[in-house]
Amino acid sequence: ELVQIFTGLGVEKVRLTGGEPLLRRDLDRLVRLLAQNRRIRDLALTTNGVLLARHARALREAGLERVTVSLDTLRPERYRALTRSDAHAQTLEGIAAARAAGFEGLKINAVIMRGFNDDELADLIAFGRETEAEVRFIEYMDVGGATRWSMDQVVPRAEMIERLERQFGPVRAIEDETSANGSANAKAPADRFALPDGAAFGIISSTTEPFCRTCDRARLTPDGRWLLCLYASDGADLKRLLRGGTPRAEIAQAVADVWRGRRDRGAEERRVLGARGVLFQIEDLRKDPHREMHTRGG
Repeated sequence: ELVQIFTGLGVEKVRLTGGEPLLRRDLDRLVRLLAQNRRIRDLALTTNGVLLARHARALREAGLERVTVSLDTLRPERYRALTRSDAHAQTLEGIAAARAAGFEGLKINAVIMRGFNDDELADLIAFGRETEAEVRFIEYMDVGGATRWSMDQVVPRAEMIERLERQFGPVRAIEDETSANGSANAKAPADRFALPDGAAFGIISSTTEPFCRTCDRARLTPDGRWLLCLYASDGADLKRLLRGGTPRAEIAQAVADVWRGRRDRGAEERRVLGARGVLFQIEDLRKDPHREMHTRGG
């Protein structure tokens, strides 16, 4: 219902995220319903990949177009330390299954943290070549739930490029991707680059070079909160309107009004802080779990 409202207002790209979307029992049914919406020109999913081997083919047949897998390390022991699970092999199997199911434009997201996995940049590029996936390196962000975050752990985009150039040679920029609504004025989250052999990769540098002023993304949580920024402390309660019997036209008007009045600049505001620490303390997250990154699509 809400996706129909959003697409009626011009949204053309829909991405299913989490937490972990593959934990939803009827995900293929949801995908099938979304795929029937002809206004959607890009239907994608972001997953940790653990359950992907089990569901990849059914999701592709249901109409899912693209998949992004979060994989921060190629080393099982590091994966275990980061996730507290032994599912590294299952994630790799999921990536292989996505390829076998016919997903094109496969992407791998890797959050780069100094002292943990910043020595794997070249290895991840090689893995992307091997799996025909485009790797996107993400600067470590101080979002809700990152209670051990420190600026010292952030590897800036410029440093990543410098390291890759030492390994592979000159890196050239690729023209920006189109925005979620195709607007030339908006900027996709990832800046894309190419190695001398043509292999492409992306970098999302929200921590050191935010794209707030051109951001056209928004997130809808499982309980119906609509967030305009990852750093937002709260969002509009669309579930209340929907379950309260509010006519669709009125909900659409409310959505349009909120969007036109948006002023969120979370990443930019964080960047200029003199002493930049964690966004929320553990006590704050316990009081309001909605502030956790995994509840808002990350």
